[in-house]
Amino acid sequence: MPQSQRSGHDVDPKLLEILVCPLTKGPLEYNRERQELISRGARLAYPIRDGIPIMLADDARPLDEAELSK
Repeated sequence: MPQSQRSGHDVDPKLLEILVCPLTKGPLEYNRERQELISRGARLAYPIRDGIPIMLADDARPLDEAELSK
């Protein structure tokens, strides 16, 4: 993964409490290591760039079965 996506920024915990998946309106899980917000309902991982969640389905990465079973 490019360094620009692994900038080491953390997302504000208060922001994480209010963010939901734009497609399902369901909860998101924060993956600090990959700098992503996971939507199990939509089966997508939304990237976090420079500490800012990119909540666009077109920019999200599809999750595979192995990732969903974690």
